[in-house]
Amino acid sequence: MTEIAANPLDNSFQWPEGGVTRVPYRLYSDPDIYALEHERIFRGPVWNFLCLEIDIANEGDFKTTFVGEIPVIVTRDANGDVHAMVNRCAHKGSLVCLQERGNREHLTCVYHSWTYDLDGQLNGVAFRNGIRGKGGMPKDFDPQKHRLEPLRVQVYCGMVFGTFSDETVPVPEFLGEDMDRHVRRNLGRPLKLLGFHSQVMKHNWKLYAENVRDSYHATLLHTFYTTFKVNRLDMDGGIRLSDDGWHSISYAKRATLDESEEYANAKVHSAQYDSQLEGPEMLDAWPEFEDGITHSIQAVFPSLAIQLTLNSLAVRHFVPRGIDRTELFWMYLGYEGDTEEQTRMRTNQGNLTGAGGLVSLEDGCINEFVERGTRGSAADAAEFLEMGGLDVAPSEGSRATETSIRGFWQGYRNIMGFA
Repeated sequence: MTEIAANPLDNSFQWPEGGVTRVPYRLYSDPDIYALEHERIFRGPVWNFLCLEIDIANEGDFKTTFVGEIPVIVTRDANGDVHAMVNRCAHKGSLVCLQERGNREHLTCVYHSWTYDLDGQLNGVAFRNGIRGKGGMPKDFDPQKHRLEPLRVQVYCGMVFGTFSDETVPVPEFLGEDMDRHVRRNLGRPLKLLGFHSQVMKHNWKLYAENVRDSYHATLLHTFYTTFKVNRLDMDGGIRLSDDGWHSISYAKRATLDESEEYANAKVHSAQYDSQLEGPEMLDAWPEFEDGITHSIQAVFPSLAIQLTLNSLAVRHFVPRGIDRTELFWMYLGYEGDTEEQTRMRTNQGNLTGAGGLVSLEDGCINEFVERGTRGSAADAAEFLEMGGLDVAPSEGSRATETSIRGFWQGYRNIMGFA
């Protein structure tokens, strides 16, 4: 656990009494807090998801991405090594790569044609020696001092992570033993990309960080989960947390459904049992793992979620686009060893949860409703997070809890210095 740093906002912001069961609405709208998040979280001692390794499968491949709002380039050089650097020219600060992905021998800024190797080292400056002996750079100009700002990189389970901090421990240690084991369970085989899309949502990024940890809402908001009995609280399941609470797994076992009186008696709007799928075979999942888990969402601090629903495997990366905008990137995955039929089923099931289906649409809407509802709140107004208790602890046997959300805020408070 990272030790609590000093509060850089002095007395202008104090966390309310009640600890992580009370989360100030101000966190979603304060520009000073938003700026501090980039310094202490995104540039801090955490691993940020950058891209999939298959995005840069070949020598010369590059992929542009973001750490917070910081634009980043990920490359694979001629030796097969993976690099990451800020997508900002050392000359005037322009973006160097304007495309989302591609293949290059070098990276060249279109503004003044400064050229960089795939590891970010500056290797060419247009008219460095001037024209006809006049102009140009000073004689003591040193290209080694003008490289693209680098990130440390680690490739792990088919994903590329980056950090600006020299203090960040290796990814498996950052996750913890239980979280590492579950990532390897889902992504520990050669992967193939089945599709991807993104959507821009009108809310602060932390509302989505909460949402992917919110096991309480999943069967109350999401019609698909409840109606077709894909993920319900009356299935065997639970919540697992990393030791520091930053990362979490919510899981359920569909075969253990034992319809409870609470579902039968409650008038839950998501229970539309008269609804039917035109293609009910989409729900005919095959057993993927021996542990019986058929739905899991693993949230990795600060902005990554790994999801398995039936046989639909996906990685979600959510990126702040300003204090009140978030872009969500979905990457749908299969395994290299899948049959054609398995690939077809994964793709079809992915359509039920992504932006073309129900789950992602509903999450985007509800987070925007919170964003809009909390505007203009009193200075001491805060969320109330006591479902399942007051502490941050695993919850085996029940997902009617907000412990994962409290775990996120525990880690957030520590790294931000909000005692």
